[in-house]
Amino acid sequence: MNMAIQQLILISGMGGSGKTTALHTLEDLGFYCMDNFPLVLLSDFMKRFGAHPEVHRLAVSVDIRERLYLGKAPEAIHQLRAEGCSPELLFLDASDSVLLRRYKETRRIHPLDMAGSDMASAIKLERETLKSLEPCIQTYLNTSSMTIHALRAWVKQRYAESDYRMRVAIVSFGYKNGILQDADLVFDVRFLNNPFFVPELSRQSGRDKAVQAYVFQDPDAGIFLQKTLDFLHFLLPKYAGEGKHYLTIAIGCTGGQHRSVAIVEAIYEAMAKETSPFSWQKSHRDMKAPE
Repeated sequence: MNMAIQQLILISGMGGSGKTTALHTLEDLGFYCMDNFPLVLLSDFMKRFGAHPEVHRLAVSVDIRERLYLGKAPEAIHQLRAEGCSPELLFLDASDSVLLRRYKETRRIHPLDMAGSDMASAIKLERETLKSLEPCIQTYLNTSSMTIHALRAWVKQRYAESDYRMRVAIVSFGYKNGILQDADLVFDVRFLNNPFFVPELSRQSGRDKAVQAYVFQDPDAGIFLQKTLDFLHFLLPKYAGEGKHYLTIAIGCTGGQHRSVAIVEAIYEAMAKETSPFSWQKSHRDMKAPE
């Protein structure tokens, strides 16, 4: 057995109960996730590929899509336990009326009703088919009254490691090279005095002390920095409370060499000094390497 696996979560349940949301949340928490993987192959898979230093928590979804092998799932789970692994079967459920409403809202096709003619009967058949898993269930969760945000929060609270923190990446960029496409928040600092027009500073970057001093000679730089820090202190806990696992903050100037870099360095330094519930990373997308 793969001894590097310290935690194995098997996710099953009714279609529309939130299995995909739960699996994606586990992936954000650092689990290696496999969707719709036949459990009868899991033991062989773990033996064949052996231990991997980056994989110590594994999550596998098993549901009605695996119906050709679903009857053998309890046997596969018992085999895993006999081989020294301790999988936890998390079963998600919801009332039939809620499942029917969710399918209609998303316009999804039920795997047992590909013609789309009798959704209610397909849900009933699915529930009967999944009964074979009942003896193996360790954790049961009814999501009928839960929002996606509430489900994410539940999964995070139960399965996040004790040192888990929301990742916050702060990135400088230059508008002339295009805006940072994956940014959640974008701040424009082109209103600040530009060191590019100072000959002795133009070939330096915002990581150099002389450039930083020049940028912060502009009174607006200090005001902007303080207001941005205040804004982030207010906003980041709100994002974390909604179950967000990572956030990208982009700071832009014209070329991405001086002003945006200096501001990113200043924000990162200020936040790094604090005892923070967030994990901070910094990078400079467009900053040139020293010549």
